[in-house]
Amino acid sequence: MKKNRTIAILTGGGDCPGINAAIRGVAKKAILKYGARIIGFEDGYHGLVRNRYRELDYDTVSGILTLGGTILGTSKTANPYKYATRKGDALEFPDVSDTALRNFRETGAECLVCIGGDGTMAVASRLSRDGIPIIGIPKTIDNDLRGTDVTFGFDSAVWIATEGIDRLHSTADSHQRVMIVEVMGNTAGWLALHSGVAGGADVILIPEIPYDSDRVADAVLARRKMGRRFSIIAISEGSRPVGGDIVVKRMVQESFDPIRFGGIGFVLGREIEEKTSISTRTVVLGHLQRGGTPTPYDRVLATGLGTRAVDLIERGEFGCMVAVKGNGLGEVSLEEVAQGPRTVPADHPLIQTARDVGTSFGD
Repeated sequence: MKKNRTIAILTGGGDCPGINAAIRGVAKKAILKYGARIIGFEDGYHGLVRNRYRELDYDTVSGILTLGGTILGTSKTANPYKYATRKGDALEFPDVSDTALRNFRETGAECLVCIGGDGTMAVASRLSRDGIPIIGIPKTIDNDLRGTDVTFGFDSAVWIATEGIDRLHSTADSHQRVMIVEVMGNTAGWLALHSGVAGGADVILIPEIPYDSDRVADAVLARRKMGRRFSIIAISEGSRPVGGDIVVKRMVQESFDPIRFGGIGFVLGREIEEKTSISTRTVVLGHLQRGGTPTPYDRVLATGLGTRAVDLIERGEFGCMVAVKGNGLGEVSLEEVAQGPRTVPADHPLIQTARDVGTSFGD
């Protein structure tokens, strides 16, 4: 990397703990080692389309390591190739990628660092093919990005979800209830699986294993016969019964991922009460899982991914995403990342571990 060059950064998709740590990692290394100028596009790809960006100097990125969210703002509705635009009462989706490409080039930036999840990386892959030098950094609480063993934000969300499950044990026991904890995860059950195991959930339901509500009810009743007066169920928002459908909370037409999941916990709760006559309550953790300060693990991981991105920029290795590979960091092509989510395999060791301690998956 030549001295005094410009690097652009944007953060897309849902927010999560650790984004600011990644921004800091990129910016501080590039500034200290190369004297680089750092600019940040605001509100994800909206900033690229609308040419909104600001300078990120050393002072700007200092003190943000522990800060949740993203100092640049983000969006889940901005896709330059299908850009939601209101014309009267109609919603249109023109391709404005030429504008995004022109705006990027006019900044004089050497490359664009995209911090985001699957939607952000899918757009980044197309922009890369169209000529923008791009490096991706993987973030998502769902941990479902292809090509990396883990994403930052996941550990923080597991901690939050696990604490929620922990706190519900006492009230479930006091009232002899079934408590259902609905966590995020629309196509991948990593969050429910890890927090469920960590929180000692008696039933864990994930999108990859369609459940039978009769089996879930049987697991609850079996605990009653053993003298266990309560049961805890961890369920991904994208879980569905065998032969049934997912529960859609609402549709956001402006988004390139318009389906918003939510409510499966309430559906299951009603079924359990009908089948067992046991009082059942559902708690949806929702956006609590995205907020707050990142865990130490996520701070370290996001910082490492950010500084590794600068190494790739230095070598001119664009069109790829920094990835966690075993105990180290590597890279994977954006084209591979864009092929779809990384779901929980049926033979994953943690599923067997959960089954070994008596956890039901409703199958």
